[in-house]
Amino acid sequence: MPNITVELLSGRTLDQRREFVAAVTESAISILNAKRESVRIVFTEIETTDVANGGVLVSDS
Repeated sequence: MPNITVELLSGRTLDQRREFVAAVTESAISILNAKRESVRIVFTEIETTDVANGGVLVSDS
C-alpha cells in the first residue's frame, strides 16, 4: 500500500489537488503495481511564514 505524503504551500485549489491525485495515483498503479484502492495520498498545507528558502522566509520573497 503506497502512502504518499505531499507538503504544499497553501493556496492550491481543489481542482489542482484532484488533478494531482489522479496523476500520482496513475503513476503509482503503473510503476509500483499498486491497486488503485490502496494508493493513499495525504496533503499537508504549509503557510509561507512556516518555510524558508536560502535563509529567507517564503512570505518575505
